[in-house]
Amino acid sequence: MLDADLRAHTAPPGTRRLAPEVPPPADVSRETSPRYGGTPLADALADETRRRMALEREQLPLPQQARIFTISNQKGGVGKTTTAVNLAAALARAGARVLVIDLDPQGNASTALGVEHRSDMQSVYEVLVNDLPLAEVVHPSTEHERLFCVPATIHLAGAEIELVSLVAREQRLRRALDAYLANVDEPFQYVFIDCPPSLGLLTINAFVAAREVLIPIQCEYYALEGLSQLLSNIDLIQKHLNNDLRLSTILLTMYDSRTNLAQQVAQEVREHFPEQTLETIIPRSVRVSEAPSYGQSVISYDYSSTGSLSYREAAAELARRGEETRGD
Repeated sequence: MLDADLRAHTAPPGTRRLAPEVPPPADVSRETSPRYGGTPLADALADETRRRMALEREQLPLPQQARIFTISNQKGGVGKTTTAVNLAAALARAGARVLVIDLDPQGNASTALGVEHRSDMQSVYEVLVNDLPLAEVVHPSTEHERLFCVPATIHLAGAEIELVSLVAREQRLRRALDAYLANVDEPFQYVFIDCPPSLGLLTINAFVAAREVLIPIQCEYYALEGLSQLLSNIDLIQKHLNNDLRLSTILLTMYDSRTNLAQQVAQEVREHFPEQTLETIIPRSVRVSEAPSYGQSVISYDYSSTGSLSYREAAAELARRGEETRGD
């Protein structure tokens, strides 16, 4: 079934498969490596140093128009919010202006970006339900001067019911976002929409507002569970609500190179989605898990960590892929 789904979600005609400038970080935790002729630890450290130097030398291309991503997976706990926050932070540090829209009532993306989201504050809820201009709820993140966030509050939990009776209920976020991007003084290059795992009106609004879908997939058992249904939902939205929507990116997360299972999952995903799957793999990392509780991305929490390096590499690959697609 996934083979059939893949044919409906291949990249646009003429898109080239990116040849990464650095080897895939799936090998971050090497048990053995003859590459540097030393111990496994020395080899891993030498490889990380080389990867860091490659990133520091690279100037990432900035898109001429904002790239709008919905980060989605109907399976919970796969790293959606973590991916949204850290890709946004990495791109902001690389020179892009980035906006994160938190559509999850839990508000975890808002917390991780250091943006308050108390129940008495205006948030994306007022934008969706009361037609408040998006500009009224865009807040700077403490993470970086080029990073901004539209927070979510607990009121968003009731928005699913309230949206049902509203006119153009599926289009409300898109209209607000398009109006904001058209009139903002300084343009944004990237927008990431973090949505809840359930497929309700909040998630549908995210799909309609976006142009690209990014799916994080954890390299663990049942990783592909629900993926076919998600692809079917993307198809329906593309046909009936948003012709511009496409599955552009899959990011493998929570990878543990010590296990055969993680390697098998990664291989299976790449076989089914060769064009969409990033070469970069995000390893399982304590630092990545700790960072949100301090209101930070892993990049600012521990810049030298493996998790930080991997998300920076993923962001660079995302930027390069967009440039290749535009160039074609």
